[in-house]
Amino acid sequence: MIRILFFGPVAEQVAAREMQLEFNAGMSLQDVATQLQARYAQAFGLVSFIAVNNMQTKDMQLVLHDCDEIAFMAKFSGG
Repeated sequence: MIRILFFGPVAEQVAAREMQLEFNAGMSLQDVATQLQARYAQAFGLVSFIAVNNMQTKDMQLVLHDCDEIAFMAKFSGG
């Protein structure tokens, strides 16, 4: 299984802070993003940062492994 985490306004649009997707050998980060975008288009319009196993990435061709964790986050600010 792949653990998916959502933060901030992305979580609000998805109406969940986390979910799990079935792992398939050879699946990429793009495969997961495409599948989720089809279900939550508004939420993915907010995504600015993606992390896999706590490491930010922009490599959508990154090959995933069973038990990986993916986080989708919007831009945030603080002070």
